[in-house]
Amino acid sequence: PRPFPWEPAERAVGVVGSRLPLAAMFADRTVPGAEVESLWRSARSARCEAKSCQTGKISTVETAVQSHNSQDASVQTDQSKDAVQDFQQEVQVDYTSLLSFLQRVEDAVIKELNKNWKSRAFDGFEVNWTDQNERVLCLHTLSYPEAQDQNLQVTSLSWNATGSVVACSYGRLDGGDWSTEKSYVCTWNLDRRGLNPQRPDLVVDVPSSVMCVAFHPSQPALIAGGLFSGELVVWDTSRTEDPVIWRTGMTDDTHTDPVYQVDWLPDAKHRNHHRLLSVSTDGKILVWREERDGRLVLAEGFAVVAQQVPRSAQLKKLAWGEAAIGVTSLSFSHFDPCMFIVGVEGGYSLKCSMAAETPALHRTGSSVPLKAPAELTFSPHSGPVYSVSCSPFHRQVLNLFLSCGTDGQVHLHSTLQTQPLLSLQLSKKYLFCVRWSPVRPLVFAAASGEGDVHLFDFERSSQKPALSIKQAASDRPVYCVEFNAKQTRLLAAGDAAGTVRVWQLSSDFTEQGPREMNHLEQLASEIMD
Repeated sequence: PRPFPWEPAERAVGVVGSRLPLAAMFADRTVPGAEVESLWRSARSARCEAKSCQTGKISTVETAVQSHNSQDASVQTDQSKDAVQDFQQEVQVDYTSLLSFLQRVEDAVIKELNKNWKSRAFDGFEVNWTDQNERVLCLHTLSYPEAQDQNLQVTSLSWNATGSVVACSYGRLDGGDWSTEKSYVCTWNLDRRGLNPQRPDLVVDVPSSVMCVAFHPSQPALIAGGLFSGELVVWDTSRTEDPVIWRTGMTDDTHTDPVYQVDWLPDAKHRNHHRLLSVSTDGKILVWREERDGRLVLAEGFAVVAQQVPRSAQLKKLAWGEAAIGVTSLSFSHFDPCMFIVGVEGGYSLKCSMAAETPALHRTGSSVPLKAPAELTFSPHSGPVYSVSCSPFHRQVLNLFLSCGTDGQVHLHSTLQTQPLLSLQLSKKYLFCVRWSPVRPLVFAAASGEGDVHLFDFERSSQKPALSIKQAASDRPVYCVEFNAKQTRLLAAGDAAGTVRVWQLSSDFTEQGPREMNHLEQLASEIMD
């Protein structure tokens, strides 16, 4: 009989075709769960542990949630062999058509390659990774109040070997009792935290006016100075007690006039050693060596005297004798270590040689015979020459140098001819200093008696300054200007008010353009022709 009259017989049949009692069909029972092994988890772990992974193993954690978050990791893995095979099968190269195409375009491609190879559009181009700055900014205004109270002037400037420290000498370039007036040498470290512009890091008291200073080219703590008395002194700024380590003293070899420039020269006989060179209006150029007892001893010397100045048409008017031989400035060639240019009080610039052997007809009690170094005389300024500067860029075949003086002019000279290539009237008053840029072949700076620093760029104009910076509002003369060879955007200028201003130059004055060297050579050649 059917369990229920209304139910088909098939519902009463079990899974295996047997008939079960109704109670058995609806009884509560616990059946063991089925286990299914996870294949994707083991496969994923295997892929993450592959030895070709360049990143660490990716850890996974399963949690009892009904959804999961995923994140892509930039794991570089090797491509599977199957994928490579699939890719190779998909790419079909028609080498016949490719060869035909290359043959058709070969002539045109070679023509364009040759055109690019001969092009000089990118000569001298260098990628600039620094921020562009189109303005000239005054970063620091440095001074020593005690020197200013004495109305002392900044007579000279120098950057140390690292480019982070600037030194200035305080003295007097006009009236006053120069010989006995106390003066100073001051230094500021511009990288130092808490820089106080009116409190130098170092102050050296000097009993005579300091006319010039020069840092050692490789030892950042050594400063040489030339005094009004004719002496030379070398200070070690790392010594806290007595910084004087060498000095000439007052001897028969000492200059009899103020020393207006000092320079460090490489010692040809001793590697990594330097000797000290001094220039004075007594007409002598002297080279000194250090002794262990703290003395500077004369090693060799030169004298520019009227009898030794090469005779030329321009020198027929040379009748003032001693006034024509006072040496005011000197600059060495960057290509010939024996050649240097001097400026003299008579208005001339002279090409000189360290290899000179002719004795100087100069009666002195010097312990070393003095030689006459002058080889060529250039066309003069209409007043004393105060500064000369040799180009650090131009080739030896056409050495260029600048000179300036009391006529307010800058002369651009080549050592191949006596006449200036250019004469530029930059000031109605004196020009006290001129310096060629260490990074731009077409740029130089000049310090004027009107209180301006003139920046000249031959690429913009060969007749007028690209920019004139007002150093002081009172129109006090600017006596010295120095580029920073290490931190090339910095330019320091010192004035008669006792102030040193550090200027940050714009990129226009510090980044060399393409073919700039060729432009300078072309400019010089056109003028000479």
